[in-house]
Amino acid sequence: MAQNDRNNMKRALIVGGSGGIGAALADTLSKRGMEVISLSRSQDGLDITRQHSVDRAMGNLQGHFDLILVTTGILAPAGCGPEKSLNEISAAAMAQVFAVNAIGPALVLRHVPKLLPRNRPSVVAVLTARVGSIADNHLGGWYSYRASKAAANQIVRTASVELKRKAPQSAVIALHPGTVATSFTRNYPSHRKDSPEVSAQNLLQVIDGVTPTDSGRFFDWSGKEVAW
Repeated sequence: MAQNDRNNMKRALIVGGSGGIGAALADTLSKRGMEVISLSRSQDGLDITRQHSVDRAMGNLQGHFDLILVTTGILAPAGCGPEKSLNEISAAAMAQVFAVNAIGPALVLRHVPKLLPRNRPSVVAVLTARVGSIADNHLGGWYSYRASKAAANQIVRTASVELKRKAPQSAVIALHPGTVATSFTRNYPSHRKDSPEVSAQNLLQVIDGVTPTDSGRFFDWSGKEVAW
């Protein structure tokens, strides 16, 4: 590849690139001709819950990215399930879910300002979940997962305010990917599930339509806005 072509190539960063959705996104973006850098526990030893691990992985990155995707998350700690009632709440389990689903993305976003271009549009997308919507909660249950995703949504919204000043052409959004057929959802056979490849196509179609005026908003996989 000529050096000039390489310099003009768009770049994407995927945090959580070895997971079902993350890997499908990386593959789809590569096929589009983007330079894709993936970070994950299995590939890079990235522990999203440890600040020193995030600082090491993110601190080693060079240059700017046109697209940054955070695709990490857990439904519940290993051996546990989402709570169905208040008496199932465990402080340790809740702390672990928050560490992965809310604090982890915040630690990643901490490094994002230096990774975004100032002179062209860019998108930062964090996968959260519709169940993190307070307005949309009509079923109850899943206390830790709901609360952690609501916290992640607030972190995304707040980051969008700051980044609007530091990278005016950026859009920082939360995305609900729908139910995707991964290890994450294998215990929920009754749900309609998209393959990771279909989910990646859906999410990228939404991202393709995002402009800086959409920064700070929450969309589902079909492009519909989700209430906070």
